[in-house]
Amino acid sequence: MKISILDDYFDTLRTLPCFAKLAGHDVTVWNDHVQDVDALAERLKDTEVLVLFRERTQIRAPLLERLPKLKLISQRSVYPHIDVDACTRLGVILSSSQHPGTPSYATAEMTWGLVLAAMRQIPQQMAGLKAGKWQVGVGTTLRGKTLGIYGYGHIGAAVAGFGRAFGMNVQVWARPATLEAARADGYATAVSKESFFAQCDVISLHMRLVPATRHIVASADLAQMKPTALLVNTSRAPLIEPGALVDALRSGRPGMAAVDVYEDEPLLDTGHPLLNMDNVICTPHIGYVTRDEYEIQFVDIFDQITAYAAGKPSNVINPDVLKGAPR
Repeated sequence: MKISILDDYFDTLRTLPCFAKLAGHDVTVWNDHVQDVDALAERLKDTEVLVLFRERTQIRAPLLERLPKLKLISQRSVYPHIDVDACTRLGVILSSSQHPGTPSYATAEMTWGLVLAAMRQIPQQMAGLKAGKWQVGVGTTLRGKTLGIYGYGHIGAAVAGFGRAFGMNVQVWARPATLEAARADGYATAVSKESFFAQCDVISLHMRLVPATRHIVASADLAQMKPTALLVNTSRAPLIEPGALVDALRSGRPGMAAVDVYEDEPLLDTGHPLLNMDNVICTPHIGYVTRDEYEIQFVDIFDQITAYAAGKPSNVINPDVLKGAPR
């Protein structure tokens, strides 16, 4: 089969053990990012299987309608960037493992790295030293402070464990069923959303982006935070109301933010407000970007291709497509 892999920026996949699963197929790997429909349609015109890196490229009806040979899209995790209805209508199978029970430890580690970097002003201190300055500010100790985990899924639970190891008081806010899980793990839960935002010294967001969670963090929530508090987002930018974080930071509540995700990615606009605030640390959505994490993810993705080639598609998001005639 003709397989195309998009957005492998550093040509990493060829170097991973799991890439051997594609042996015998005609594989093309693209290392740049292209979103233009005309360019993608030309690039993918002979593609039968399309492999995606999470949400790096939007796959919508105008593109899908120009890919007559496409039979399978294989990826992992959520799929807000894919027009599932168009896939079904056009006879394209979407396979996407939801990896139950396996948190992204890479993202959890990245989250904790941002917490430490922000609270101890590590990027600012490094920049000052390179500019010939000796100590440019005073950081904050984590021990004894309150860490708020908003959304107690697998990654949130891992970050809560890091907080506990650092001697922080961990508090959780989430859906009722998830709060029960947090209590069972020995963590305190907030009495209300308002008290959660008001009491925590660090709040880290750990929710999937679904209709129920889109814009779940409002301006009023951020206004409750302490002037010394830190908000961390390694999940998805649209969990926060558009513009709310920038306005809140300008108002001084919270006093700091550390973000790895943005409304529009890749973020290449150097004039973006978050990139130009001294109280914000920004990284380019690298929470899951490690060789180890790629191996875990792409084992699933390539296994889905193998299953399709064997006539037994797996992790099919749009099962109605299987009822239609082959494309």
